[in-house]
Amino acid sequence: MDAAATFLLFIAILVGIVLLVTVLKTLYTVRTASAGVVERFGKFNRITKPGLHFLIPYAEKVFFVDLQVQQAQFSVETKTRDNVFVQIPVSVQYQVLEERLFDAFYKLSRPQKQIESFVFNSILGHVPKLTLDETFEQQSGISVAVKVELDTIMSGFGFNILTALVTDIIPDAKVKTAMNDINAAQRSQVAAQARGEADKVLKVKQAEAEAQSKALQGQGIAAERQAIIDGLRSSIEHFREAVPGTTAEDVMALVLLTQYFDTLKDIGMKGGSSTIFLPNNPGAANDFLQQIVAGLRAGRTPEDIVAGQQKK
Repeated sequence: MDAAATFLLFIAILVGIVLLVTVLKTLYTVRTASAGVVERFGKFNRITKPGLHFLIPYAEKVFFVDLQVQQAQFSVETKTRDNVFVQIPVSVQYQVLEERLFDAFYKLSRPQKQIESFVFNSILGHVPKLTLDETFEQQSGISVAVKVELDTIMSGFGFNILTALVTDIIPDAKVKTAMNDINAAQRSQVAAQARGEADKVLKVKQAEAEAQSKALQGQGIAAERQAIIDGLRSSIEHFREAVPGTTAEDVMALVLLTQYFDTLKDIGMKGGSSTIFLPNNPGAANDFLQQIVAGLRAGRTPEDIVAGQQKK
């Protein structure tokens, strides 16, 4: 192959490359949820929507703008009214307004940095007016205030602020520990008061139960003694009818002495009974009788008398 043929081949390859580059620079595709900003010799010319488009080679240039919802996260450090430093994470979701695409592309060079500046300005304008407790209570209110201020400002630049969420409020670690200690102490105090009230109620109920028990016990003793009196009266009447010439005192003495010995018998038959010492002289029965009569007149039953002798 001679030199002329080689030169022609080189020229053909060069022309082919130039044509290929020209075609590539002429055709471009705009994706869904995006838009193209076309400049001609550095000046804005038109906005193109999703699809295949053509450019004037070497005269026009296209820039792509994302129309999807984007998220920016920031952390703002500020001081509350009661001099507590807190970290406030803020999450901002924003979107380019398609009808304001020109402003969004040309008015702001770094949208996220501008949004961050406005977020800082809004937080620092609200939180220092609140105490730490009020900041926690008004977390949602702070989010609304930041969103309204951002939306008012950024709409002029072609951006729509969807949400501006204050995701957390993080005080200093020592302050957080102190708050937890205060909370724990308050809860312990409430628990102690509750336990004291429970003990008070329990003691009152126990006292009421004891008083009611003693009242019932007294009623039982009174009923028992009344029954004894009624039984003695009936026994005296039957005995006087069966044995003419006996006086009421004789019958009473006999009945009481009989009941006294029956009581001794019952005590002796019960397990674990104490030892009872009884006199064995011939006049002991008369002494028993006199003691029983004296005890009865004093309001004591034979069982009470036996119990008194056990203690002796």
